[in-house]
Amino acid sequence: MSSPSGISIIENRGSFRLSSRKEELDIAFIQHWLNSESYWAKDRSPNVVGASVENSLCVGLYDGKRQIGFARVVTDYATFAWLCDVFIVKEYQGQGLGKWLIEAITANPVLRKLRMFLGTRDAHGLYERYGGFERILETDRWMARPGDKHPD
Repeated sequence: MSSPSGISIIENRGSFRLSSRKEELDIAFIQHWLNSESYWAKDRSPNVVGASVENSLCVGLYDGKRQIGFARVVTDYATFAWLCDVFIVKEYQGQGLGKWLIEAITANPVLRKLRMFLGTRDAHGLYERYGGFERILETDRWMARPGDKHPD
């Protein structure tokens, strides 16, 4: 299964592999990691994680067949993209894999044409250096609606 735009991200580095093929994603692993390790998605149910994956461009990071990382891009493939749910499991951090993941996504010919946003509490330098992101200085222009708590 590919994204609606036909974007495909598949790269290899030694035993490591990036893939945007959704059928390879381990949804239970992603949901568990988001609930137990992230600061932003502690209460996401399996149904919400499944729906978010189904409706987004997703890139899994693998060591052999084992999934060790993930990133999700919410986009209309024409004007806007939001990079979110980016993670690398702790035992694999510090090997440049997060940099590779961000570079592969932001270098994609379709995605590089889009205005891409993200939110981070502690990785500004990573995204600035390896993804070309800039801090938004005029935050008084941006607004958000929190939405109701998901029922499941």
